[in-house]
Amino acid sequence: MCGVFGIFGHEEASHLTYLGLHALQHRGQESAGIAASDGARVRSYRQMGLVADIFNEPVLAELPGKSAIGHVRYSTAGGSHLRNAQPYQVSFAGGQLAIAHNGNFVNADEVRKSLEDAGAIFQSDSDTENVIHLIARSRAGTFENRVVDALKQLDGAYSMVFLTEKKLVAVRDTIGFRPLVLGRVKNAYVIASETTALDLIEAELLREIEPGEMIVIDEDGLKSTFPFEKRPQNRCVFEYVYFARPDSKLFGDSVFSVRKRLGAQLAKEQPVEADVCIAVPDSGVPAALGYAEASGVPFDVGLIRSHYVGRTFIEPQQSIRHFGVKLKLAPVRSTLEGKRVVVIDDSIVRGTTSRKIVKMLKSAGAREVHVRISSPPTAWPCFYGIDTPSRQELIAASHSTDEIARYVTADSLAYLSLEGLTRAAGDATGKTFCSACFSGKYPTGLPKS
Repeated sequence: MCGVFGIFGHEEASHLTYLGLHALQHRGQESAGIAASDGARVRSYRQMGLVADIFNEPVLAELPGKSAIGHVRYSTAGGSHLRNAQPYQVSFAGGQLAIAHNGNFVNADEVRKSLEDAGAIFQSDSDTENVIHLIARSRAGTFENRVVDALKQLDGAYSMVFLTEKKLVAVRDTIGFRPLVLGRVKNAYVIASETTALDLIEAELLREIEPGEMIVIDEDGLKSTFPFEKRPQNRCVFEYVYFARPDSKLFGDSVFSVRKRLGAQLAKEQPVEADVCIAVPDSGVPAALGYAEASGVPFDVGLIRSHYVGRTFIEPQQSIRHFGVKLKLAPVRSTLEGKRVVVIDDSIVRGTTSRKIVKMLKSAGAREVHVRISSPPTAWPCFYGIDTPSRQELIAASHSTDEIARYVTADSLAYLSLEGLTRAAGDATGKTFCSACFSGKYPTGLPKS
């Protein structure tokens, strides 16, 4: 998962990009970067870490200009190294270019091998670098035509922004996996992965950038084209389940509202007699509220999340059980003691964290712990920009629900059905979703390696 941001035509472009990236920090915490153009030159700065730790006034002062793009990264292709941090910036025959990408190309390895065989030298492990080489080698004429030529040779998920000396280009893949929106602040156009970035800088949401659409913004204004062959649209339903911020509007609907509907649907499908309904914070809270309202089981706070857990910590020499989880979550004993507890979480991946949470709740005095998951079993890996483990590591790929319940030591465990998920997400309104991580039905070809 990653987040992208772009702005064209604002005196404080790099400062607003910094704020936009801060609002998108949930989409990636490994690295962040900004590239800015003053009309004659593109400059960039990227580092490992969080947005607020990387950028300050002196750094932003070195990024002048009225246009900028930014990126926050959570690695899905290529390791967590500075060489893979974005935006990438290069100079080529067509001028200067910076690029930021959210998504994943399923044929990236094949394209990379072909490029390397032709003499290309790669500087990173990321699939995004393929686009740079393809643009540089293209004979398509204008910069935007080079972008189209490059992306027609790649398959998979991409919501991308490109910055040259005088243009900002945004492109979304024809399937529409990852979100991308268009906004405006004063006379400047804004591109962002989620509407929460627009809200922070007080930009007006104009619309969602459509699947297969290319937006080109320069001093002549904004131009929209659809240069790619149409394909059936499949927006990532897991954006609703977990990744997007709840205050965002995504695929035409409020993320918070959808998550509440997921919880309400879960309560209809998988009721349980309980004294209190709690959430695994933060992502499980809206679904828990929906579950509580629909079931009549009162909602309360049973787990407190620490917001100050860094990337590294010093473990005590004397072992403390579940140390990592205890750093992030702490039980509220007065809520749990002697109670039959239904705990709502958004998903189970390997099962190890769920096991530690259930044991923590029981150690805090819960009489029974019933786990309810506001999505179906995650049994298949994602190849479109979500960092899911291989199928062998996904507990639902090889274990039944009852077996998983025993492993996590819950008194009961139940998931939301796939039909319930897509219904709550809005399929009745005509939206179609990619749910390959639950169903194994992929809307593109798969990586060969």
